[in-house]
Amino acid sequence: MKKLALLSLFAVLICTACPAQGKTSAMAGDEVKAEAERGLGEILELWHNKKFDDLYEKTLSSGKQTKKSFAGRLSAAPFRPACCWRQMQDVKVTVKNDDNVIIRAKIGLDGGGDSEYRTGSFKLRREDGVWRISRSDILSLAGASKKKRNGNKR
Repeated sequence: MKKLALLSLFAVLICTACPAQGKTSAMAGDEVKAEAERGLGEILELWHNKKFDDLYEKTLSSGKQTKKSFAGRLSAAPFRPACCWRQMQDVKVTVKNDDNVIIRAKIGLDGGGDSEYRTGSFKLRREDGVWRISRSDILSLAGASKKKRNGNKR
């Protein structure tokens, strides 16, 4: 009888603990989504405010591009993120794991006298507690021209 009572108690504990783990995992996923979305918002805000040195620190390294060349290409680019509510809309975050997400969003861009929206998917990775985006994603959104070599565009 004692064994049956202990087995029943153990079964009850297992049943009550499992749903709690599921909720914790879902809550953790929601927290990751919110943090990543805030991270992308911070990245766009740094870019909008032309804080290219700070923005550079929130990007993933992609070869030998220096902070100076990155800033130069962005400052010469035709587009930068719009302000306020137009900056990022229709956001959907897919969590790959606690440190990797894909954010699909419509990004508002100002430049050349006109505003436009571009929808895209952006991979963000958390390194040392900081959400980072690929420099190529930023340069592509900005409409930054490719580097010139020998006077020809690549």
